Formats: sequence, structure tokens, C-alpha cells
Amino acid sequence: MLSDAKIKKAKATDKPLKMADGHGLTLYVTPAGGKIWRLRYRLEGKEQQLVLGHYPLMSLAEARDARDDARKILATGGNPAVDRKAKAQAQVEESGNTFEKIAREWHTLNLPKWTEKHGADVLVTLERDVFPAIGAIPIKDVTPVALLDALRAVEGRGAIETARRLRQRCSGVFGYAIATGRGTNDPAAQIEKAMAPLPPKGRQPAIVESFEKVREIIMRVDETPAHPVTKLAHRLLALTVVRPGTLITTPWSEFEDLAEADPTWVVPAERMKLLKGHKHDEARDHFMPLTPHAIEVIGALRKLTGRGPYVFPNGRHSHKVMSENAIGYLLNRAGYHHKHVPHGWRASFSTLMNEQRPRDRLFIDMALAHISKGEVEAAYNRAQHMKLRREIMTEWADNLIVGLMPLEQVVKMPRRA
Repeated sequence: MLSDAKIKKAKATDKPLKMADGHGLTLYVTPAGGKIWRLRYRLEGKEQQLVLGHYPLMSLAEARDARDDARKILATGGNPAVDRKAKAQAQVEESGNTFEKIAREWHTLNLPKWTEKHGADVLVTLERDVFPAIGAIPIKDVTPVALLDALRAVEGRGAIETARRLRQRCSGVFGYAIATGRGTNDPAAQIEKAMAPLPPKGRQPAIVESFEKVREIIMRVDETPAHPVTKLAHRLLALTVVRPGTLITTPWSEFEDLAEADPTWVVPAERMKLLKGHKHDEARDHFMPLTPHAIEVIGALRKLTGRGPYVFPNGRHSHKVMSENAIGYLLNRAGYHHKHVPHGWRASFSTLMNEQRPRDRLFIDMALAHISKGEVEAAYNRAQHMKLRREIMTEWADNLIVGLMPLEQVVKMPRRA
């Protein structure tokens, strides 16, 4: 039997030195001084030899445990060498199945159903907030505590909603790992109740008290030094109540056929706030009746930007669209910081028009693209609801424009220094 003392005293010689411990376990001392644990055993009448490890990385006790494990495999008819290779291969595969590797697979798999912007956001947040903490860990070894620590750091900078979204995304990754045979559980599901609660959701600032108050917004914006295109963008936003992101990305091609008696702006589904799978469904195009006031604004814009591809081009690069912040900054300078934002026009329209026409709530919501045409098609054909919606938008515009500065004067007002 060997002992640690005997092993430490063993010296290299010109020939390999064999030191037996029992039951086939032998320590080989090489001429170069290396000490290797080997196991000799017989399988199907033939002698076999298996390297178990190197001393002192593998201690005497660990070598004996490895020998005993090999003997148990032999007792059941197995081959310790084959079993050892299989375990080594499993370890290699396991080390390759890191959280980051599987998360990137999951991301690629889901990209076709996401919009380009959302897909990029998902990957950026994972790369920034999750991969540095647990990305290199085999996915089976990621613990709830490790994941929670990573998300606590996100919460710590005040990004509570981001942390919650990341937990959901991580849960998707773990679910994918389980489905593909590389994961066993979902730590993200276990930590939900340990995360910081979401703060109460606040509404986007909007003036909704009266038409007099909303008219004042346009008046003050028109008087504030700014580029005329930005002011006209703000006025058209108020008149059409589309989403600000939809408005600023409008190409002139969508305003080509407005000479008819009842001009309608057709916003294709691909530019609407929809799931990616719905963005190529023409049935989800948004139809916005354009009032004479809106047509007048578009005419003024055509004189300023009609030669380019976009109605609202970037001030420096005409092939790009206006910044999403341009209208918001203009409202801030007009005195509406934290009082009214570009998106607030939708709330103003909904509140004031529902007060005036409570029976037309359905069609007011349709003007905001909150209800798809298919949900009411059975009860109203297009001619009927477009006629009523045009009436609603005209009433809104007529109330909004009373007493406002003429557009000819707006475009001549001083620009921002």
C-alpha cells in the first residue's frame, strides 16, 4: 500500500519506477520525474491500462476513488476507458454550451418574428447586462443567485423595467436550452418574486382640459423660434394624431394622390406599430382622412421639402429623416416640458373628442389605430366608417385651428439662432 510519504520520497531513475497500491492501481514515476496514476485491469481476457491522472494534482485518495469507480464500471460489464472518454467529451460539450452561446442561438431563432429594432434591442441588452456576468458559465450551472445578481445591477441604476424585460428574455433562453436538451431548469422563473417591483406607470404628459388649452399649445409653438419644417411637423401631428415616429418617417410617396375630393393618407402596415408578422398585411394599413387644414400643411411642406424623399428630412442629411426628438425639444422650448409631449396629442384628441362624441368611441379609437378595421367590418363597411371618421377628424381640426397663425406667417417666423 502506498502512502503520501512514500510517494513524495520516490525519485526518478533511468527506467520508469512502478509503485503498486493495490487492485490494479499503480503510480508510475517517469525518468523525467513525472508521477502518473495508472490502472491495470482485464477486459474480455485482455489486459488494459488506463491513465487516471497526475500526482500531486490527483492525490492518493482521489486516485483510489477513481480506481474504485472504474472497478464498479467493470463489475457491470462496462469499460472504464470508454466511460472516461464519454465523460470527457460531455465535459467539453458542456463547457461549450455556455449561456451566451445558447442565448445567441435563441436570438437568431427568434429574429424572423421580431422587428429589426426590437431584435437589436434584445441583443444589446443581453450583451451589456447579462453576458459579462453569466455569459461564460455553462447554462446548466447558472444559478438563480448568479442571475439575480446580474439583474440587481440593472435595477441599481434605476432601470427596473429593463431588468424585468431581461428576466423574461433570459427565461426564453433557458426554455430554449431545456427544449434542445442542454438545460435542466429555468432560474429566471425562480427569481421573479425577488426582483424590485415595477413603479406605478405614469401617463405621458398631455394637455386634455379643453380645446382652448390645446390651441394655446400650437400658438406658443408657432411663436417659438425654430425651423419651419419642425413647426409644420408639429401642426400636422396635432391634426392627424398619428404616432410621432410614424409621422417623421413619412415619404412623399404616401402623399402623392391627395387631389381627390376626399383625400386619405394610407399609412402602410409596415410603418405602423405592429408585430413583425403583421407588417406585411395590407388589411392592417391605417387609413387617415385628411382634412382641408391637414392638406394645407402638407402643401406648405411640399414647398420646403418636396424635392427630397422624405416629408420631414434631417436638417443636415436630406436622405435621412428628422430626429424623433425635434418636435419634443420644440415643445419644451415653448414651455411644455413635462406638460405635453408629441405623443400627448393622441391623448388630447381621445379625451376631447370622446367628451364631444361619446357614442363614437369606436371610431375615435380607429383614428388612433387602436382597433383594426377587421373588428368592425362586419357591422360597418368602409364607406360608412370612413365617412364618419372624416367627420370626426374635421370637427377636431376645426376646433383646433380657430385663431391660429396662418401658415404663410408660420414659415416666415424667426428660426432658432
